[in-house]
Amino acid sequence: MRPVVSKINLPTVIKTAILPGDSIERLFIATQPGEIFYIGNGVVRTFLDIRHRIIKLGATGGYDERGLLGLAFHPKFFYNGLFYLHYSAAGSQGPGALPESFKPDPCDPTTLHLRWTKRETQYDHIDTVEEWILQSNGQPQKRRTLINLRRPFSNHNGVNSLNFSPETGKLVLTTGDGGSGYDPFNLSQDNMEIAGKIIELDVDMNTILSNPPAVTRFNELPVPIQETLTVIAKGVRNISGISYQRFYHQYIKYAGNVGQDLEEAIFSFGQYKPIPVTQLTQPSYINSEPEGMINFGWRGWEGASPTSKTRACSTNQNSDEKIIVYYDEAIKTSVRRLHPLTSYYHKDPRPEKFSGTALTGVQAYMGNSIPDLTGSVVFTDLARKESQPQTRGALAFTTVRPDGKQNDFSVINTNYDFGTQSAYYVGLGCNLDQSKLYLGVYGSMKVTDLHKGTIFEIVP
Repeated sequence: MRPVVSKINLPTVIKTAILPGDSIERLFIATQPGEIFYIGNGVVRTFLDIRHRIIKLGATGGYDERGLLGLAFHPKFFYNGLFYLHYSAAGSQGPGALPESFKPDPCDPTTLHLRWTKRETQYDHIDTVEEWILQSNGQPQKRRTLINLRRPFSNHNGVNSLNFSPETGKLVLTTGDGGSGYDPFNLSQDNMEIAGKIIELDVDMNTILSNPPAVTRFNELPVPIQETLTVIAKGVRNISGISYQRFYHQYIKYAGNVGQDLEEAIFSFGQYKPIPVTQLTQPSYINSEPEGMINFGWRGWEGASPTSKTRACSTNQNSDEKIIVYYDEAIKTSVRRLHPLTSYYHKDPRPEKFSGTALTGVQAYMGNSIPDLTGSVVFTDLARKESQPQTRGALAFTTVRPDGKQNDFSVINTNYDFGTQSAYYVGLGCNLDQSKLYLGVYGSMKVTDLHKGTIFEIVP
């Protein structure tokens, strides 16, 4: 791990782009508080600072999942200067959708069938997706707002949430299930809910709407915006971006779904049928399972396992009891869900594995400088549970099997010495041809602890 830049704020996005009029691929880093930097001639330069546009972060203890969450450059950025941002908007703070933390109880059916009511007043914040342009004078300027999303809770807003699809040329947004835990309102499986989906936006269609309304459901969007959207997948809990890997004339898509209490899962898929939102909002689609749409299985399934709730056994303090929380939903989605490529667990006694906390990045690697990783998908976990008292993240990889079945994974061991400092692995990125890997590391779990971030290049 070779340090590239240090003492930055918590990095959420790491990727490269070629600036208009430039000839060098620059490394861009977006931070959760709202800064975007790029590396030019070994010097860290500010590309854009929107901290004043970001909601106040870390107000309750310092941990926060809001902020600047997505940055993507248009495929023709070099020519048109267009780029896109996803962030939690300042001044949009609400009281939240529930008065207290949610705990599902299989013995109390009322906790399994909650509904999100009073949405215009009972929400946490508003996330916005915007189009910006790098002007000829080198100054970025906002052009338009593509969508405003009202979010029920503060967490599960996605991270590295914007990427362009090399297949379709469209902007891909990963939204997360809305937050709390266990998806209280089952938004991820509801076709009409924007939460818990992977969405494509056709940014080349001009909607002419300068300030679209804040919404939570697809049918609340103005028709011109609906016409720009298609849905790739549902059943998403919280995804740290989507990575595309080209094999001959097709692309494998990778996405990592953050788990609840049991496991983290990396999914892969090739073929899919994007469903136009104008079609999805028709009455015949409201409660159906659209053919060709990918279903990650949440909230019935947490990766490869039925969603469970863990509690200590009353008769044996050394063992845990696991209860299937949403049994009926696990049955309903058991056949049509996508099975993960690989999973890793929050408790894993195997010496060659690790006990994870939360998946923070998934990235295909097509370089040749690290031959053992060529053609694989690399992923990161926030913190190995066995690494206390000095926290260390985890780096691992797997590959797609020819038979398409679930595969095992291998840990990547690095030789960097963090000393007595904590090292949470908070993000993973790559360059344009996926021949270089970059890892974002932070010294704290709190976004209010500033300038504790380092970006590393993973080198042989």
